[in-house]
Amino acid sequence: MIDFLVLAAEEGAHGGSFSEGGFFADTAGIMLISPFVAFLLIIWLGKRMRNDGAEFAIGAMAVNLVWASVLFFQNMTEGIVREVHFEIANIGRFQGREMIFELGWMVDGLSIMMYFVVSFVGLLVFTYAVGYMHGDRRVPWFFAAFSLFAGSMLILVGAPNLIQLIIGWEGVGLASYLLIGFYWEDLENVKAGNKAFLTNKVADVGLILGAILVGMSIGDFSFPAISEAAAAHSEALGAVAFAGGLLLFFGAMGKSAQFPMHIWLPDAMAGPTPVSALMHAATMVTAGIYLMARTFPLYQAFAEENGIREWMIPIGVITLFAMGLLALVADDIKKVLAYSTVSQLGYMMTAVAAGGYTAGLFHLFTHAFFKALLFLGAGSVIHAVHSNNMSDMGGLRKDMPKTFWTFVIGSVSLAGIIPFAGFFSKDEILATLDYEGYVAYMWIAIAGAFVTAFYMTRAVALTFFGTYKGHGHPHESPAIMTTPLILLAIPSAIAGFLNIPGVKLGSFGNFTEWLGARIVPMGDHHPEAIDWTLAAYGLAAGLGGIAIGWLLYGRDAETQLARDRLEIPLLYPLLRRKYFIDDAALGLVGFTGGPLARATDWFNTYVLDNIVNGVAGAVRYAGRFVYGGLDQRGIDGIFNGLSAVADSAGSSLRKLQTGRVQQYATSVVIGALVLVVVVVILQ
Repeated sequence: MIDFLVLAAEEGAHGGSFSEGGFFADTAGIMLISPFVAFLLIIWLGKRMRNDGAEFAIGAMAVNLVWASVLFFQNMTEGIVREVHFEIANIGRFQGREMIFELGWMVDGLSIMMYFVVSFVGLLVFTYAVGYMHGDRRVPWFFAAFSLFAGSMLILVGAPNLIQLIIGWEGVGLASYLLIGFYWEDLENVKAGNKAFLTNKVADVGLILGAILVGMSIGDFSFPAISEAAAAHSEALGAVAFAGGLLLFFGAMGKSAQFPMHIWLPDAMAGPTPVSALMHAATMVTAGIYLMARTFPLYQAFAEENGIREWMIPIGVITLFAMGLLALVADDIKKVLAYSTVSQLGYMMTAVAAGGYTAGLFHLFTHAFFKALLFLGAGSVIHAVHSNNMSDMGGLRKDMPKTFWTFVIGSVSLAGIIPFAGFFSKDEILATLDYEGYVAYMWIAIAGAFVTAFYMTRAVALTFFGTYKGHGHPHESPAIMTTPLILLAIPSAIAGFLNIPGVKLGSFGNFTEWLGARIVPMGDHHPEAIDWTLAAYGLAAGLGGIAIGWLLYGRDAETQLARDRLEIPLLYPLLRRKYFIDDAALGLVGFTGGPLARATDWFNTYVLDNIVNGVAGAVRYAGRFVYGGLDQRGIDGIFNGLSAVADSAGSSLRKLQTGRVQQYATSVVIGALVLVVVVVILQ
């Protein structure tokens, strides 16, 4: 059964009615399906193709980009709010409503933005991967799993309800496990994949329980129903808003690597670099932020009543600052970027938790471009020098000019330097914290901007300046790898202009209005102009980080170790041990896999098994007694005895039936005489 439900609000968040979206909204499901078609085609035909099946993967993402771009443009001009769903099964009746299991897709400001990000970044990363993975092992399987990765993310962001979101959520987790452990011949890579998978499984418990709690409270798992119930301050939803909201947040903490569940993300660098780029920019780690944004009305409506923000914001703030510090001591260039991603996810989560729906998602939008650019740039360097370690690099700007300049653009955008994209999105987060009254957290976020600029300056200096300290002869990557870098550098530089406070792009509006096309207005604060005083603080922090970083790392030395000479007592040893969080986690795993596992095995073998075996023995004895004693010897004996008596009597009486009339007449006469005698005696 196919049902098309048009959800159009009379007034949008910023005025104006929303459109139904037409053909491209009706058929947006093509974007969800095409990567899975590519997945099957690659498995079937990949080894026979010139580029090992990459043609199918790239083709699917190209089709998706067409649909996403048209929808993005339509949403800019008129706003689209539409849901298309397929009824799969009737779950039952609850809270006076029929609960229906549905699959389908959402087309609104939030999902359209994510469709575009996943498709645009995905297409460029897939294209880049053709050059990066050339001659590598299991290339068809790589592109098959890569397509599964992108497809699962699209299933997630297109979900009209929590059930489909969980399906996509688990698909993303599975694909990431396969890709992180892609080089499974190395045990460390297998451990990294297991670590990511298991950490996320712990968090997924929160997501599933939260979904059940929220969905069952109103008798509907659909996002429009949850949003409308939140907007109406439903008593049923309000009763579970705190517990349900925290459980959903716990699930988001795992996917979006929030402290202390961030431990899996740096190890996820074990996979091929294109995987890292897509994971950190457009899939996997953004899923948690997306979940918070999709369920934002739940947090917004009950924020004051239950104080849920006070639990969420500190987690985001710790993540944005403390996890960013870990990049200061990393030598692996990909791990520097990984800790940077954790920190930036902290900015996004803090903004959304503080009520900055648009601020958090605009940073997600800009971050997707410059973080994909930085990871692909790092991959280009690794491809050239055959090492991940910056201690084996240096002086590469001369041999790799395209990689160098695009990497610099990504770095200054990440550092929040005007006029690059990161400046505008990070400034909006600072403005949100200031407006909502979280001034102390705002200053920590500004300090985090200093740290970001500092470690990115270190990475640029150690990688591209000085003299080359590695082996071999580095060279610029081929065009199939550098072209995506150039195309990503463009939005990394200019995407911030899409959402300058108080500025509209003519009749197209701005990012805030595009994102606000939803069934329930988000109600977050939107400044009318840039607060230049606050912006100056953030910019000064970024410029200060660059200046101090260059003073410390800009000068060359005989070795990279000599250049990377900064050592802050107490802090740096603590950072190298990752605040002992990994040690605690490994200790817990070790205890779980060691003494606890042995104790559990002993309890299972000698207690549970004996109980089960004892019960089974008792049941077997009781069965034998009932069958052999009561049934066979008792009940069957009685009936068999009665049968034998009846048979014996019948056999004796049968002898009287001779068929002789004289004998029968004699018997009658004798019987009559006996009766006469009895009657006489009785009288």
